[in-house]
Amino acid sequence: MKPIFLDAPKAAALRRPPPRGGASKLGAAQRLLLALAVAALLAACAHPALRQSDELVRANQLPQAYAVLDEARKLAPHEQSLRAAQLRISAQLTSRLLVQIEGLRSSNRWDEAAEALQRLREIDPKNPRIVWFEAELERGKRQEAKVIEARQMLREGKLDRVDALARSILAESPGHAGARLLLSQSAQARPLEAVSSEMAPAFQKPVTLEFRDAALRQVFEALARSSNINFVFDKDVRADAKVTIFLRNVSLDEAMRVLLSTQGLDRKLLNDSSVLIFPNTAAKQREHQELITRTLYLANADVKQVQAMVRTITKVRDIHIDERLNLMVVRDTPEVLRLVEKLIASVDLPESEVMLEVEVMELSTDRVTDLGLKWPDTVNFGIPGVTGQVELGERNSFRGTIANPAVVATIRGTSGNGNILANPKIRVRNREKAKVHIGQKVPVFTTTTNFTGSTSVAASVSYLDIGLKLDVEPSIQLDNDVVIKIGLEVSNLIRQVTGPGGTTAYEIGTRQTSTTLRLNDGETQVLAGLISDEDRRSSSGVPGLSEMPVLGTLFGVQNSTRNKTEVVLLITPRIVRSLALPDVAMTRMASGTDASPGAFSSLLKANSKVGVGPAGAGSAGMARPLVPLAATTAAATAAAEPAAASAEAVVHLEVTPQVAAGGTVSVTLRNDSGLTVKGELEYDPNRLQPAAASAGANSGRLSVELAPRGDRVVVLRALPAASGQVLNIGLNSLSASGLNGESASVRMEGSGLLTVEAPR
Repeated sequence: MKPIFLDAPKAAALRRPPPRGGASKLGAAQRLLLALAVAALLAACAHPALRQSDELVRANQLPQAYAVLDEARKLAPHEQSLRAAQLRISAQLTSRLLVQIEGLRSSNRWDEAAEALQRLREIDPKNPRIVWFEAELERGKRQEAKVIEARQMLREGKLDRVDALARSILAESPGHAGARLLLSQSAQARPLEAVSSEMAPAFQKPVTLEFRDAALRQVFEALARSSNINFVFDKDVRADAKVTIFLRNVSLDEAMRVLLSTQGLDRKLLNDSSVLIFPNTAAKQREHQELITRTLYLANADVKQVQAMVRTITKVRDIHIDERLNLMVVRDTPEVLRLVEKLIASVDLPESEVMLEVEVMELSTDRVTDLGLKWPDTVNFGIPGVTGQVELGERNSFRGTIANPAVVATIRGTSGNGNILANPKIRVRNREKAKVHIGQKVPVFTTTTNFTGSTSVAASVSYLDIGLKLDVEPSIQLDNDVVIKIGLEVSNLIRQVTGPGGTTAYEIGTRQTSTTLRLNDGETQVLAGLISDEDRRSSSGVPGLSEMPVLGTLFGVQNSTRNKTEVVLLITPRIVRSLALPDVAMTRMASGTDASPGAFSSLLKANSKVGVGPAGAGSAGMARPLVPLAATTAAATAAAEPAAASAEAVVHLEVTPQVAAGGTVSVTLRNDSGLTVKGELEYDPNRLQPAAASAGANSGRLSVELAPRGDRVVVLRALPAASGQVLNIGLNSLSASGLNGESASVRMEGSGLLTVEAPR
């Protein structure tokens, strides 16, 4: 700003004292004109960039205003007015950009959000939200790609992959709506007792097991032959364990779970085709079970309450919480962690909120009427103008006098109406208390005198709340009704009371009520009837005559006072956020057994048939296992295939290449065609014998039938006479037919050679 110079005459005129009389008014006018001139000069001296930026701000063009000030500061870096204006606009622009970036991020408009973030970086490079937004934008793009992939997997029926993708997203963003929806859709698409997602497709192969008093390892050997699954046994698994089991048309996974649960064993998946079998004891569980540590962030639920729930329901091994970050760290098996995730998803929901529109009115009317003639209260008899004692001899001078005026007519009437209104709006979370106090605090002094030693007086002050007090506690129901506990108290100051020692107290009138309402969303309830009605009548004047009904006003003044107040409360709840209940798939879940929370159930499918008996359940007097036969079928698969899937049926024959005398030989037959194949299995009855008694067992022939795409395993026992010999097991009399009875050729592949080891 340029300096302002005044010439000498003007300066002298300003320093010259004002003339007397009316000149003082002229001096005041001059000073006012001078102040206006200085203000105009200061406005004219303002930087042009400030005026231009103000115009742009009024036009809601903050980026352009910031750019104008930035250019002006480059030319005048020491101008403080430019810096102050730029900082003010920078704060407004930063706030607007933060809201804009958050909105673009929520709508998955990543490129536009990145551009807005770049503008924020240019304006406020040290803003702490920049680093957070950079990480969130990068994470959001990656999560969006996962959501798109998971939706494609959901359409293809790959539910395990959907769960894995959704859980990986929720591990980073617990409140991600798309991931939660995917988990819900995946859970609804599968039954309650779903098979383990860790099991490969090979474990879903249909099998049929029929064993009686058979060695446990013999059953697993038959399963391994028929399904190409490798079984590894822990050294503590009993070699002499016997099992009797009958299962038809179940998956390999179901058969394994039933078999292991009845024998006190457990399993560990080594890869897609290998399983470790070990005793189900605490020591072996610690030795073989793989544990997972996962950090779970809670968005809404209280972490301490969730910790108590998880401990009670899942019996989790290790758990740690951080109340500062509202997170939980859990370490346990994958099955338990899967159950913990579902439990948290079912309770980690945003609480509902309600807006309470309250209107409190105090309606009051008062009317006071004074009407009548006021006569003198006393009559004096004596000598006028003389005070003190007078002599009775002067009684002739005594006169009767009364106060002037002798009669006063009182005609007064007042009336008034009052309307005190309070209209607060309170937003309250579900089952939380809210309070409103509109009024004043009246001080009350209390003094304490101490007479021990030297007398001392101590004063303290306390405050009384006078006015309107409103306490509300809403409870939002699932049907969008709102149950509200209301406590209303209206108090007013009546008069001040002076107590002993000059202490002050107050007489307070109060009206209060409390109730519980149940209202619909948007329904208004009126609470009225808190009425105070005061009606007072009094008269003063000539005794007896002033109390007459009509003529009493001629002999006195009659006073009539009528005060009436009423408190009316109107309350309207409006639900802001309802409780978003999770899908039924998240509230109904399998939780394993008491010994193994979260473990997959041993229940079989509806079309499965099972019979399990204890070891030794065979016929009385039998010294060795009877009727051990294992077969795998795929009738359900064959039913969905065409009657003649190929012109030729191919049957694969596989046998145990080498066994000891007295050992078992597994003969696996596999039909790769869509036709039904029948034939006879031939062997030397003097050296081999079926472990299960069946028709034709002594003749060296067993009739076999293979369903389309089906397998079958026949178990033979090597007799002592076969020691040290090479035997041949063949398949003859083969025929193939379709669903309509058409025949086809059959070709056999594989070798039936068997070597029986001689005892050493």
